[in-house]
Amino acid sequence: MHHKELKITADGSHTIFVEELNETYHSKHGAIREAVHVFIQAGLNHLNQSKIKVLEIGFGTGLNVFLTLLESCKRGITVDYTSLEAFPLENKIISQLNYTTELGASGKEIEWFRLLHGVEWESAKRITEGFSLNKLKTTLINFETIEQYDLIFFDAFGPKVQPEMWSEAIFEKMYKCLAKDGVLVTYCAKGSVKRGLKSVGFTIESLPGPPGKREMTRALKL
Repeated sequence: MHHKELKITADGSHTIFVEELNETYHSKHGAIREAVHVFIQAGLNHLNQSKIKVLEIGFGTGLNVFLTLLESCKRGITVDYTSLEAFPLENKIISQLNYTTELGASGKEIEWFRLLHGVEWESAKRITEGFSLNKLKTTLINFETIEQYDLIFFDAFGPKVQPEMWSEAIFEKMYKCLAKDGVLVTYCAKGSVKRGLKSVGFTIESLPGPPGKREMTRALKL
């Protein structure tokens, strides 16, 4: 069992530090800032359809889900969101996360954040009229689906810590999960990762990274 503790990042928002891996869930330069930059701006907002199916690899703190929910309300789009997480956080950590405060969330939005964490696993739950969430307690390796997703948030631990998540077999699995014109976004911009994604069929775009990172990667299934 890994020891996890809350840390404050440079923009004031929380991340989780995992002692045994010497790794945090988000960028120390700003958890919210990084998530908005990589997953919302480069991912969700890159797609202009009104109904989007998202597959997230790594539910973690629920930050990406929450930001996607807020953005979907703002844009008036429908989102079906599936999130995989093999090691869910304990409630005592979840209850201390400061994302609602840092994002200036309203009463109903604070309730949504609680719901995202509180809804049971393994079944799709409607959070708002246009947003449904299906949390699955599994790894990507064991995940079986016939769904075709429009967007993948690839938010696994980095290749140094979790090399098995950055293999061609994994990239191929994600490529197959995507619909035509689907998009994968990740904070990682390592050359070996970009080459691996390219070798399974993705078209690669290197984009400016969030604070503290020169680049990030967007991979397209054209």
